[in-house]
Amino acid sequence: MTIPTPMTPGDAADFGTTHRKTLILGGVRSGKSRLAERLATESGLPVTYMATATAQDDEMRARIASHRLRRPQHWGLIEEPLRLASALAGVCRDGHCVVVDCLTLWLTHLLLSEDSAAFEREHEALLAVLPALPGQVIFVSNETNMGVTPLGELSRRYCDEVGLLHQALAQRCEQVIFTVAGLPHFLKGDPDE
Repeated sequence: MTIPTPMTPGDAADFGTTHRKTLILGGVRSGKSRLAERLATESGLPVTYMATATAQDDEMRARIASHRLRRPQHWGLIEEPLRLASALAGVCRDGHCVVVDCLTLWLTHLLLSEDSAAFEREHEALLAVLPALPGQVIFVSNETNMGVTPLGELSRRYCDEVGLLHQALAQRCEQVIFTVAGLPHFLKGDPDE
């Protein structure tokens, strides 16, 4: 299956005012980030990449460097590991595309935050601001709940919270795509839009 260009030749004038939210799910190295980057590029809109990762070790530094090399240099960059809703409210606008990569790292930062109220506050803020965000927003997130339930209270809470977040976002997004082995499977929304 090929990824269609979100804009068709006849609707270029209306495309800049489209308020469209896309959620891309997949496992580690499933191709979800590349798909998000491709959709953003094909939108023909100016793009801002919102990164939630923090470089806390060599492995994460290498992953971040790999993503930076792959992204077009003219894209804007915002690094925001915690306050995603306010960052989105500040950057989203008509005629613009924002890629958020990735929600599972954002969720992890919140669960590990010393501020015990941060998780509920930021989670609720994201769901509240999402419907009003102008422009295009592409969310990338790891689907982590297709295997064995992990041991440990924090690991189980993480899996529960990721699953609940994905369900809530899938209801609020016009398009949901699941990637496997670099291949997109459209779960919601027309693949020709």
